[in-house]
Amino acid sequence: MPEFCTCGAQLPPDARFCHRCGKPQREEIVEAPAETAPVHPVRAIAEAAVLLAPLAPSFHNPVAVRVGFFAASLASLLSSLPLLNLGFIIWWLSAGFFSVHLYRKRTGQSLSVKSGARLGWITGVLTFVIFTVVFTISIVTDDFPAAYRARLNSMPVQNQDMQQAMDLLQTPAGLAFFLIFVLLFLFMLVTSMCTAGGALGAKILEKETR
Repeated sequence: MPEFCTCGAQLPPDARFCHRCGKPQREEIVEAPAETAPVHPVRAIAEAAVLLAPLAPSFHNPVAVRVGFFAASLASLLSSLPLLNLGFIIWWLSAGFFSVHLYRKRTGQSLSVKSGARLGWITGVLTFVIFTVVFTISIVTDDFPAAYRARLNSMPVQNQDMQQAMDLLQTPAGLAFFLIFVLLFLFMLVTSMCTAGGALGAKILEKETR
């Protein structure tokens, strides 16, 4: 750092310019601004559309899971009441319908028939899980083969096939096969009825919005 400028003036320490003639006394390093990648407008619009798009009903959608679980719990409670013969089918259909209605009320989103069926299927799976838990507890706490045998013995008609079926239930393998068959059949029945109720609910509610 020079002490004197070329004009003869004495410079103070760390002077950047001469106070007499204004001559710069050292070179200034100017940092160039960082280059930013240009944002493609079409890509930006597409990314914004993805972020703003409504989340479809699935098990990754917390609102859909909560709505489905509430409708499934209500349907399981009502289906356990001996109000109507085969009344559980009505409650399973209603569970799918109600889940679509409640989802629309919570989110303000109108569901298509496909999305309504999807939400109904989620409700059916949760209904089946609740039933399986209750069914398992009833088997553990009660003597299931003995209770089923007593029920069949109370029927006025007895045949050899029923007797063979009851003898099969006395074996662990036969009981396991029977339970698996019942659970698979029930899974197909519950999910199909709730799916139909969800699709029907989406169809009816879609017409109301028009």
